[in-house]
Amino acid sequence: MTEKPVSPRIPLLERDQVSPEIAAVYDALLKQRGVVPNMFKTLAHTPGLALGIAGFLKSLLGDSALPGWYKELVATRLSVLQDSQYAISAHALSAKQKGASDSQIAAAQGDFEAGPFTEKEKLGFRCADRLHRSPREVDDGFFAELKRVYTDSEIVELVASAAAFELFPRLVDGLRIPTTPIPPELAGKKD
Repeated sequence: MTEKPVSPRIPLLERDQVSPEIAAVYDALLKQRGVVPNMFKTLAHTPGLALGIAGFLKSLLGDSALPGWYKELVATRLSVLQDSQYAISAHALSAKQKGASDSQIAAAQGDFEAGPFTEKEKLGFRCADRLHRSPREVDDGFFAELKRVYTDSEIVELVASAAAFELFPRLVDGLRIPTTPIPPELAGKKD
């Protein structure tokens, strides 16, 4: 699906327009992702928020109790459920950069149940889908299913990842932030 070009509601700030502290965030993002996401070029208008979100996302989406590529796929899944082209593009690219295959990315965007995932990973996607519809859907019975296969740390990361990506698609779409172009050197890479 091709997204219609949009004009940002807030101007995107380039590296030469930001404080040294935010420039360091830009440099880290460029090194990690090959591009500075337009979300950060918008958040740079409020440096404290940009720094806080950068720190939050780094700890949330890095490898820890759950692998970063899987949490990026959870973020991709939530972005699909919210129909946020910006967030779908951003998290699919990050998932790929962290080791997800093209078939896993495609399945997270569509029918994850038929995708190349373990039963544990499919259960995590079901959890994200339930949280998207209503946190009440993660009832005691479903939570008991999670506890059978996930550690407490994994559950916290899974739920935090799913919850966070209820916020970020709304942020980028509410501010009409244009989708960040995929760097040419990454655009053509496949499994």
